[in-house]
Amino acid sequence: MISAAAANARDKWLEAEKALKGASENTLNAYFIDVTEFLAFISSYQGDQQGIAPLSRLTIRDMRAWMAEMRKGDLSARSLARKLSAVKSFFRWLAEREGFDPTAVLSTRAPKFQKKLPRPLAPEAAQAVIDTVELQSRHAWVGARDTAVVTLLYGCGLRISEALGLDRRDAPLPEVLRILGKGGKERLVPVLPAAQEAVDEYLRQCPYALAEDGPLFIGVRGRRLSARQIQAVMQNVRMQLGLPATATPHAMRHSFATHLLEASGDLRSIQELLGHASLSTTQAYTAVDTARLMDVYQKAHPKA
Repeated sequence: MISAAAANARDKWLEAEKALKGASENTLNAYFIDVTEFLAFISSYQGDQQGIAPLSRLTIRDMRAWMAEMRKGDLSARSLARKLSAVKSFFRWLAEREGFDPTAVLSTRAPKFQKKLPRPLAPEAAQAVIDTVELQSRHAWVGARDTAVVTLLYGCGLRISEALGLDRRDAPLPEVLRILGKGGKERLVPVLPAAQEAVDEYLRQCPYALAEDGPLFIGVRGRRLSARQIQAVMQNVRMQLGLPATATPHAMRHSFATHLLEASGDLRSIQELLGHASLSTTQAYTAVDTARLMDVYQKAHPKA
């Protein structure tokens, strides 16, 4: 159990994360779970419900005890690092609000873990995926729909949530599409003719009369298409093509970034197209080897 004061502080922090930072529902749900688990552990560990004052007196020892308890349940280092990040974010906000020193919490080191690099598809494999997607349904319009979605992932570098979040009024797709991404950040994305044509073909075959303020991509029951349906299609496609399990819808976005970087070497522009807040995120996101990047750099900046 956690105290009413601690629960109230947690809820107000989540409200601030949503209002000020535009955190998504998935992120907020994860934050809620992680911070609630932490508060419950501290309450049990110290033998009493924790109000705000006891939270302000947490020590490094308390933090280490929590991390040790988390690792007992076979929690991965990556997952523990995520939980610690949520707890730090909460305490940073709480300390500013309540006026205490959060050093003990904020100085706690996250466990080291090997970051998983994305695995983009080769250009020919990405094209094979697009060509094969339409064959996964008995309904021609569903095949055209799935092809349009996957083409947007690869051709425009959209997140699957961004593609499925498009409304009917967004089509016909313009040459430049305004996308509302993570954190409520807007970005402009060029739309290739292939993507425009794929969406046009889907609309031509779609048997439903789509409302202007309704979803662009719908399921067979007329509701907004879910990411799970596209994930299932990609699973069938990769089995047919003999692709690895990493060939997911998100891998198409990785592939967009990597292939574009290979062609241009312009990491900053790709950062803007992907909607990344940090350039380091874009660097990790792409999978162009160092030798290739150096070759691009040398050609762009020849020695005098």
